[in-house]
Order: sequence, then structure tokens, then C-alpha cells
Amino acid sequence: MKIFEAVLLISGCIFFMAGAAFAESVHAPEGGNYPANEILSGKDSNKNFLSEFAATDPEFVELFENFALHETVSQSKLDDRTRYMAVLSVLLGCQGVDNFKAVLPYALDADLTPAEIKEVIYQAAAYLGIGRVYPFLRAANEIFKSRNISLPLPGASMTTPENRIEKGNQAQIDIFGEGMRNFQNSGSEETRHINRWLAGNCFGDYYTRKGLNLKEREMITFCFIAAQGGCEPQLTAHAKGNMNIGNDKAFLIDVVSQCLPYIGYPRSLNAITCINKAAEAK
Repeated sequence: MKIFEAVLLISGCIFFMAGAAFAESVHAPEGGNYPANEILSGKDSNKNFLSEFAATDPEFVELFENFALHETVSQSKLDDRTRYMAVLSVLLGCQGVDNFKAVLPYALDADLTPAEIKEVIYQAAAYLGIGRVYPFLRAANEIFKSRNISLPLPGASMTTPENRIEKGNQAQIDIFGEGMRNFQNSGSEETRHINRWLAGNCFGDYYTRKGLNLKEREMITFCFIAAQGGCEPQLTAHAKGNMNIGNDKAFLIDVVSQCLPYIGYPRSLNAITCINKAAEAK
């Protein structure tokens, strides 16, 4: 336990030192703050999804937006589409449904398609459970209808009941390597059915669908797990899976950095620790 606490402390110090170094390189206007109506956020510099609090909490809104929508975005190499995909995923993971509803219209404006957003939500069911995904599905449908987006969207399934386990296991192999071959048949008799479900349901039903590619699906899974916290072994495994298919360490750290304002420092620092462990194991 002492070693684990020391690792977290060291990781935290490194993260905050890096943040301080970056802060020195970002020059705010005279007075030390960025004007609230000059926030950098992709194609539209006036995105203000906290506007409902502008009259009651103006100082907080300015502080948060200066950081979340200017300083962190300025640090990133992610395009708008990827950033919003990651942010929506962590909002699902941390159960920020009100913030999800506020951000979703901007994600659509940043060229995330309705089909891609639905795929993010659908895949979250495997990692968060329908109890936590249900309100997000409802929220997305309400926003889509308000924008005259016709529902249901075209089907995206690429498997059948007969081949979903085989296709899902192939996705596991593609991400985690040959050691996953026939994973559905592994494990003790008492738990083998769960391994079969992982191959057929988690990977066969979701990862094989149209709408998102494998790298995007593995990135959003990393985001779901990082944001809900308490699943560090799985987070480290999926950090390694991301790296295996081309989402390298620098990319994952960028993703976490962009999501930090939405999930906070503790879970972000834990995610950085898991990324470092995965990188060391490669």
C-alpha cells in the first residue's frame, strides 16, 4: 500500500509540474484572465455550455471556461471530433448527464455524426451497464429530435447470432494479441460463461458494428473506464490495447488531458498512472 501511495504521489507531482510549466507558456491578457466570449474551442470560439450559470456564478464560469475551453484545448493535438468523442465518453463514465446534454449539440457541430454518437452510447452499455446508460440514450434522442434527426438511424450490426462469438473473439485478438484466441472457452467452469459473454456480447455485439473504427472504439472504452474509477486493472489492460492498435502513449495522455476538466484530477492522475504502467509493460 505504501508503494502504491508513493507511485500516486509521484505521478501527481509530475502531472502538476507539467501543468505549471505549461501555464508559464500560456500568456493571458492583461489582468490574467481570458474574456469569457473569446474561449478557444474548435471551429466556434464562443461555445459556452455553462451560460445558464453566467448570472448566478459568473466568476466560476469564467475560471472553468478559461481552463477547460481555452488552456486545455490549446495544449492538445486532438481534432475537434476526437476531443468531443472523448468528452462525451467520460461524461457517460462519470454520469454527467446534464453536462452531456449541454455538450452534445457542440459535438454535432464539430462533425460527430448522430450514428457515431449513438455508437458511443451503445458501447457504453457493456462497460457501464444499462442502468447508467439509460438516461444518456434518452437525452440523445431528445436532442436529435429537436434537430429533426430522423430516428431510428440505419442499422449498423455486422454479426449474426451464429458468428458473434467468433467475430468478437477476433476483435479481442486484434486488440490484445494471439493470447486471446479462443478466450470464450477459457476459465473455470463456474465463470466460463462470462468469458463467452465478453467475446460474444462486449466485443461481438459492439466492437464489430459500423460507425466507429477499432481505434475509436478502444479509445472510448478507455474513457468509460477511466471516468468511472475503481477499475484500474481493466484500465491498464485497455491502455495497452490502445497502444497495440496505434493509440500511443502521447495520444492517450492527450485524451486524458482534454477530459480532466470533466472528471477531475484524481481519476485523471490514476489514468496517467495506468498509461505509464501499460507503456512500461510493452
